[in-house]
Amino acid sequence: MKTLITGSSGLVGNALVASLFKNGHSIQSLRRNITDEHGNFWLTQSIESANSPDFNAVIHLAGENVAQGRWTSAKKRLILSSRVNGTRELVDYISHLTSKPKVFLCASAVGYYGSRSDEILDEGSSLGEGFLAEVCDQWEKETRRLASMGVRVVNLRFGMVLSPKGGALHKMIPPFKAGLGGIIGGGNQYISWISISDLVDIVEFIIKNDTIKGPVNIVSPTPATNKSLTQSLGKALNRPTFFRLPSLLVKTIFGQMADEMLLSSTRAIPKVLLDAGYEFKDQSLDATLQYCTQPVSKTITP
Repeated sequence: MKTLITGSSGLVGNALVASLFKNGHSIQSLRRNITDEHGNFWLTQSIESANSPDFNAVIHLAGENVAQGRWTSAKKRLILSSRVNGTRELVDYISHLTSKPKVFLCASAVGYYGSRSDEILDEGSSLGEGFLAEVCDQWEKETRRLASMGVRVVNLRFGMVLSPKGGALHKMIPPFKAGLGGIIGGGNQYISWISISDLVDIVEFIIKNDTIKGPVNIVSPTPATNKSLTQSLGKALNRPTFFRLPSLLVKTIFGQMADEMLLSSTRAIPKVLLDAGYEFKDQSLDATLQYCTQPVSKTITP
C-alpha cells in the first residue's frame, strides 16, 4: 500500500511511519514549503517529480503545536491557519489527482467537544465552545469535499498521546521528578488519553476497515481525571504529588490555554472503535505510565 503522510517528523507521525513501514506500506512524506517560492503551503511538486502521485491512503497530521507558548492573537491565527489552510490546499491537490486515494485520515482532537465536566462524549456528541472547538470544527469541515469525490474521510479526534518518546507527558516529568508534580485546579477535570502503541494500531485498523468514516475518537475507553493521572504518574516515578497548582495561578501563567487545555474536562469514549471491534491493548493508566517512564533504551518501539 502506498501512503502519503504529513507531519511525519512529529511524535505521532514518527511512530506511524515506523509502524506502517513495518506493515508493508510504501511511505511518501509531504513537507511544508518553507520558502514559499511557489505560493504553496506544501511541496507537492517534489512528489510529482519523484514518482507518480498515486496513493492508496493519505494521513494528514501537520499543524502548529497548540501546547507550546501562550495563545497570543498571532499564535492563535497560526494554529488555525496551519490546520485550515494546510488542509484546504492538500484537499485541492488530491482533488486534481486522476486516481484518488481510497481513504483520507485527517488529524483533529477531542477539543472539538470543549469542556463538558463529567458528561460522557462520543462521536455523536455536539460541538463544544471555545477556540479549540472552533479550530477542530473548521479543520474537519475542510475535509468534507473529499467525501463528495468518493474518498473515505476519517477525522482522527486524538486525546492526550502517552508515549515514552516525548509529547505532553514528557513536559510533565521534570517537575514531577523534582517533587513539584501535583493536581492542577480542582483535579476533577477529565483527560482523554491514548497510548502511542494503541494509536498506531488504530490507524492501521481504520485503513483496513472501510466501514469506518467520519469522526473517530482516538482515546482509551478509560478516561482519567487530572487527580488520578497525577497520582499514577507520581507512582510511576516514585515521587510525591502533594504540590497543587490553583486554577488562578494556572490561568495567570498560561492564559486562555489553561482554560481550554489544563483545566478543561473532556470525558470522551471511543464508541466507533469499540463498535467496529477494535480491542485496546492499553486500558490501564498505571501500566501505560509505567511503560512510558522507563528509560527509552528499555522500551520497545510500537
